[in-house]
Amino acid sequence: MSRRLVTLASLILIGLLLCGFAGPAQATEEPKETPWWVWVLIIAVFLFALLLWWLWWSRREKAEELPVVRREPVAPASAPEVHVPEVPVRAAEVVPPQPDDLEIIEGIGPKIAGLLKAAGITTFAQLAEVDLKRLQEILLAANLRLADPTTWAEQARLAAAGDWAGLETLQNQLKGGRRA
Repeated sequence: MSRRLVTLASLILIGLLLCGFAGPAQATEEPKETPWWVWVLIIAVFLFALLLWWLWWSRREKAEELPVVRREPVAPASAPEVHVPEVPVRAAEVVPPQPDDLEIIEGIGPKIAGLLKAAGITTFAQLAEVDLKRLQEILLAANLRLADPTTWAEQARLAAAGDWAGLETLQNQLKGGRRA
């Protein structure tokens, strides 16, 4: 039995015992009607005890919700030395291309842009080269069935080439990324 249940049962028993004091003092006396203020007092004491119990448990649960994390220092593991030959690296290989704002493409919002980024598509040039079937697979995996990627590659080619006027003209012909 949980402590909470035991405490609640104890409070109910205390309330019942208090109700017993409202009756006649001895069994030989004739039962008298209990004054109303005695019942009000009994109910008030019971509700007060119930309130105190609830406040105590709610504080206790909040304290139990916060885990205490103690970090102990860990000794570094000794690994055998491995000789790695030096390979010349060009700067172009090290620096990844700057990601483009894919939300410029009509039909791509923040959610789809995040999905494309997670799939490794971060630039207009990459989006222009991705197969339509691959884009549909990415959308289906995220359960986005309403998005239509058929014009995204065409828009991305214009954006990658810097043809912003051509992109604007194309987007004026689209509605939600689809040809109107």
